[in-house]
Parts: sequence; structure tokens; C-alpha cells
Amino acid sequence: MGGLRGRRAADGLMPLDDALGALGGDGVMGRRFAEVPLGRIVGTSARACDFDAEFKLVNRRLRDRWHGVAKVMESGSEPPVDLVQLGELYFVVDGHHRVSVARARGWPVVPAQVVQICTIAYAMGCLRLAHLPSKAAERRFLDRVPLPADVRADLWLDEPADWSRLADAAESWAFRRALDGRPFTDREELAGVWWRDEVLPVITRLRDAGKCVDLRDVETYAVALATRDHHGWHVWPEDLPERVGAPARQGVRRLGR
Repeated sequence: MGGLRGRRAADGLMPLDDALGALGGDGVMGRRFAEVPLGRIVGTSARACDFDAEFKLVNRRLRDRWHGVAKVMESGSEPPVDLVQLGELYFVVDGHHRVSVARARGWPVVPAQVVQICTIAYAMGCLRLAHLPSKAAERRFLDRVPLPADVRADLWLDEPADWSRLADAAESWAFRRALDGRPFTDREELAGVWWRDEVLPVITRLRDAGKCVDLRDVETYAVALATRDHHGWHVWPEDLPERVGAPARQGVRRLGR
């Protein structure tokens, strides 16, 4: 039973506080009106126990309320729901029943008033509750290696521990540069130059050889780094593509593509 409850929790609605805790808040933008795709509404500010991940009602005590809202919505007089946006995802603040009814009726979008909160780690469309531990590790990585926004939008690794290995690798690379008389003025400069001069050339070598072509950039570099660490190399070998095998995990990588 404990395992079943764990699976239900992992597959349920994403609490807004949990998502913000993992992704890291980075400022609030203005309120706006939008027609929001229902498939992008994945979480809630306070009603995680009343609806499942598809906004089907699970709290039987709310059935009468649900049917009452459904009847009102038949007239087309329902007000916009209130949502918070994190990246590509939305969380309900007010209007849970309206979202539930709209999904049950197959509506593609719902009218909403939206407040967008910027985050340190990006919330791409494939993100779900079970992925938050990895996103929390990504946020800690970005505290150490603050990559540019355009790079952050495509970051994804399955395993939280991979993020700390990447941060250690970036800082070690920067330390070696400093010993060569090329220190960085701040972490932003470190991150940008590391990505440009270290990460992208490795990715290019592997992709040109037909390796890791279905992976995101950061995943490709993580595979190469794991190979380097396994062999104890201090520099990338000339035959790197021949040394890198197929990655072991394939599950989530292509969901956001």
C-alpha cells in the first residue's frame, strides 16, 4: 500500500510551493489575460488532494460542487480562472472545478488571468511532480554555474547526482584556466565561457560522429563526462567518439522535444 500511495503522489497534481522550491523563484512579471492550453495546467496552489493529475475529481464530497459548476459553464458565463505560470507550465490558484469540467468536456483551452513567476531552473512542458528532485539539483547547479537563459531553457538530466558532477567539472575547468593565467571575473562569465569553449566542442565532436544525436546538449556532455571520469582522463582523447557508448537511460529525454 505504501508503494501505491507513493506512485499516486508522484503522479498527482504538482503543488505550486513544491515546484517553486525546486525551480527557485527569480522575480514576478505582470498579470495578463490568456487562453491557456489545458494540457499545460499541471498543478495547484492548494488542492492537490482533491483532483488527480488530469484534474479528475477524487474528493467525493465535492461532487455536488463540481456538477453545479458544470451547469453554470453550460451557459458560457464562467469567469476566467486564476493561474500562475512557471516556464511552460501553469498552476491553478482559483478555478479548479472549472479546469476539471473543461478537461472533462474536451476543451482545448481555458480563459485565464495569469501571473508569471520567473524561475532559476526552467519548467519545460514535460516536467511533472516526479521530476522535481532533478530540477532542484539543476537549480543548485545553476547557483554555481549560472548559464545564460537560452541554454537553461533546454536543460534536462534524469539523475540529480549528474548535476553536482557537472558543477564540479565546470569549476575544475575554471580553476585550471585560472592557473594558466586566464581567471574569470565572476560566475556568469565562467558559465558562459565554459559552455562555449568546453561543452559545445565536445558535443560537436560526438554529433559529427553520429553519437548521442537524440539527446539534449547537456545530456550529451554528461555522457562524455561520465566516460572521461570512468577512464580517468584529464584531457579529451582524439578518439573520444569511439570511446563513448550508447547511454543507458532513454526514458524521459525526448518528452520535451
